Amino acid sequence: MALLWYNVITAGFYMPANERGVSNMMNVAVIFGGRSPEYEVSLTSAYGVLSHMDRDRFNPVTLGITRDGGWYHYDGPAEKILNDAWQESAVPAALSLDPGKRVVYTFPQLKTIPIDVIFPVLHGKNGEDGTVQALAELAGIPLAGCGVLASALCMDKDRAHRLAAQAGIRVPRSVALSSPELTDEVRKLGLPLFVKPLRAGSSFGITRVTERTALRRALKLAFKYDDAAIIEEEIPGFEVGCAVMGNGELITGIPDEIEISGGFFDYEEKYSLKTSEIHLPARVSAEKLLEIQENAKKIYRIMGCRVLARVDQFMTPEGKLVFNEVNTIPGFTPHSRFPSMMREAGLSFEDVVTKAIELAVSR
Repeated sequence: MALLWYNVITAGFYMPANERGVSNMMNVAVIFGGRSPEYEVSLTSAYGVLSHMDRDRFNPVTLGITRDGGWYHYDGPAEKILNDAWQESAVPAALSLDPGKRVVYTFPQLKTIPIDVIFPVLHGKNGEDGTVQALAELAGIPLAGCGVLASALCMDKDRAHRLAAQAGIRVPRSVALSSPELTDEVRKLGLPLFVKPLRAGSSFGITRVTERTALRRALKLAFKYDDAAIIEEEIPGFEVGCAVMGNGELITGIPDEIEISGGFFDYEEKYSLKTSEIHLPARVSAEKLLEIQENAKKIYRIMGCRVLARVDQFMTPEGKLVFNEVNTIPGFTPHSRFPSMMREAGLSFEDVVTKAIELAVSR
């Protein structure tokens, strides 16, 4: 076993794709799945990325993470990822953390796959929160997405709001809780309120509270998804989103608007739009569209984002913008908001995937 491990960690030094003599294409590790309630969403996004990747320039290396955290290399049709049947023909895999290697190892028959770029398509905990980003940093592999600090910060709604507020960005009044016990600060907040897990995505565990008696039940639900919660005042008006890409110079998509018939934009509404509608462009003036874009870029920079992210804000009836959250790995299905906003600005889904990889390598 010691000899096998020695062979694994010393097998070959990394060479960029165009120096291997095998192919001029870049090997892009698309990582999907994960230990998160958003596992299914990740499968759909991975299918979207793989279906819109330029195969003349990029060779996808698909790495799936199971619900219990197992890492596997899958080398089959993307449709099986979409149908969650990918594990049937996958083999165990491990990412080398030696920055001199930049490879993935597969088992039980030891094989080495060079990696040029990591493209994470993971949503929520254990993937969008800085964990996988830290692995890429340790491995010395360019990452098509935000780094460790920005990813962790944007997942933490309380700390993200505090930092934005210090930079002069409007944020909702809120109270963060480390236990499901009501405090005097919470009692001072008016109704209606939103109770959310502090670090979760896709609206899991969120409750809109209109009566004080429902607060404890809402907190109990939020704590099922995280060990902390945040209670926020409801901001009147509607939500607007803005896709942002770049490291230094930034480009934005055309902002969209979420029209909600009742309740809020929860998990079911996000992926079914039964009673909600997304307007693209947002139904505001050209001046307001520009203001949304400029504010989104400011928030993107404040959070230390890079490559890409979606910045969500509220617009009040008076036309004031209030920061909601930043999604550092937004949805990548053909109908997702990020690629749709970029398409409206002139970048196709294929262009977005290509640009994300190019931005990762350019750093």
